[in-house]
Amino acid sequence: MTMTLKMTLTALAGVAYGALMAATPAQSAELRMSWWGGESRHVATQKAIEACGAKHGHTVKGEFTGFDGYLEKLTTQMAGRTEADIMQVNWPWLPLFSRSGEGFADLTKLTALDLSNWPETDLKAGSMNGVLQGVSVSTTGRVFFFNQTTFEKAGVAIPKTWEELFEATATIKQKLGEDYYTFNAVKETAQLVVTLAVVQKTGKDLVDPATNRVAWTPEELAAGISFLGKLVEAKAIRSQKEEAADGNVNLFEKPAWSEGKIAGSYEWDSTYSKYADPLKEGQVLAPSAMLKFTDSVTDGVYRKPSMVFSISRNSKNPEAAAQILNCLLNEPEGVDALGTSRGLPASKAAAARLGDSGEAKVRAANAIVMAASGPLVSPFNEHPEIRAAFIDTLEEYAYGQISAEDGAQQIIDTVNDVLKKFD
Repeated sequence: MTMTLKMTLTALAGVAYGALMAATPAQSAELRMSWWGGESRHVATQKAIEACGAKHGHTVKGEFTGFDGYLEKLTTQMAGRTEADIMQVNWPWLPLFSRSGEGFADLTKLTALDLSNWPETDLKAGSMNGVLQGVSVSTTGRVFFFNQTTFEKAGVAIPKTWEELFEATATIKQKLGEDYYTFNAVKETAQLVVTLAVVQKTGKDLVDPATNRVAWTPEELAAGISFLGKLVEAKAIRSQKEEAADGNVNLFEKPAWSEGKIAGSYEWDSTYSKYADPLKEGQVLAPSAMLKFTDSVTDGVYRKPSMVFSISRNSKNPEAAAQILNCLLNEPEGVDALGTSRGLPASKAAAARLGDSGEAKVRAANAIVMAASGPLVSPFNEHPEIRAAFIDTLEEYAYGQISAEDGAQQIIDTVNDVLKKFD
């Protein structure tokens, strides 16, 4: 992130806006909607806004790009108050644009939007300072994928606990070879495995919402970092040092993954096909229930809105924008056109409308995510500086340059310094 962008975001977050204009009945309006995505999403969204515009008597102009550059464009527009009436916003960006809850329109004030279709947890996740700033388009989370074929070949069951993973690792190496690994955890995934270990043991998310500081003690985080080290020592995963020596190749591009020699990972539920498709013929990738410790206090699921739709607080026609947004997410015309172009929809009305359409294994993975327990995840978990602090420190730990205890303190200090900017 450039210094200019950081300064702009900080300025945006500190701006106090006046009260949103009182909602009035929507009349024929000309609206704009912005989003990022690939070709299939662009086509689906254009069909959806055309159908919803025709239904409610509004004209909606689409403004779409790829993901790269979208944040910078949105930042510039928000600073100049020229943003679109309806915006697709990455969930972790909410604190950047609206830490006080005044960056976007308060969606609870717009009568055309039926919020009963979202559970309270989703509405809280889309709120800043208690003000609803965005409704989740879909809900995603991290889930375990295991190569069922590899485990069957070794005669062991897919593990249900971390202890069973270590036992399975020893058996698979004995029967299939030392070049087999039962799991994968590097970079962002390594961070989330450490996070998972700490959350399962403590029941606490990284950020305490009451204090806006790290909720974990240095001892709790050090235990999570040490657990990552234990996975390396047991050769369940390859070390970061080994991965770097091989060029940090993406997991789904590795021959070892396609051959089943890396037999598991912890990935987003919606990415099932990306990891299943490269497998050699005859191999089966299975979404699996959350691995837990025997003394876990929660599943520790990392569940979040994959993205939200927000309405501009500067819109001249907020109720008209709300009509279109409600149509896109809750009404047949929008739901049918969008389909699963943004994942399995979070809206109950949309989910019921689409039924069982879509990839069965993706639905199975999503069902695991939705059923699992865990604390509300703060969007600060994915703040660029916070993520970098984790990944860089874990790399130092992997190279033996820092202890788990010192690494934990280093991460906590850096994260708290970032959080202070949002007090």
